[in-house]
Amino acid sequence: MNEDKAIDIVKPHLKQERFDHTLRVTETAAELAAKYDADIEKVRLAAILHDYAKYFPLDKMKNIIKNSELPNNLLHFHHELWHGPAASVIVYEKHGVSDTDIRNAIQYHTTGRAGMTTFETILFVADYIEPGRSFPGVQEVRDTAQTDLDRAAWMALRNTIHFLVGKHATVYPDTFNAYNNLTVQLNGR
Repeated sequence: MNEDKAIDIVKPHLKQERFDHTLRVTETAAELAAKYDADIEKVRLAAILHDYAKYFPLDKMKNIIKNSELPNNLLHFHHELWHGPAASVIVYEKHGVSDTDIRNAIQYHTTGRAGMTTFETILFVADYIEPGRSFPGVQEVRDTAQTDLDRAAWMALRNTIHFLVGKHATVYPDTFNAYNNLTVQLNGR
């Protein structure tokens, strides 16, 4: 699948604001891919597709999760986490995107996971730092992403966990696992 085809697939499913976000994530991810020696074309494709299911009806996402190999425990957490995993299934089943790097990057772009590849980390960080984002701590993560991708991901995870705990919200286990994994990795243990 090429970029034009991917855009044709996702654009009708996204509000204009979300489509603009998708384009900014794509450019940010491509910059990070060039910096961290990842396949730019594949990274751009994953970025274009990452929010494909963002506005799918909740029942549709729930059915995708229930009827696939995705972990059913997703259904016990906020539905904002469902769109990445649902999109990873749909791009494969409906559009033939079988590349594991692309599908995993889409699946984990919101939660992260322990042992993320550089490819997955690029999309995770790009989604967090794209230029349209404005919230406390984002500039520090942007700056760090220029020199240390893993530390930037760790900071994004830390900030996300802190935000969710501050709201008395649940935190998906993959997010904790990603944070813990990177904490150990960055501390050299």
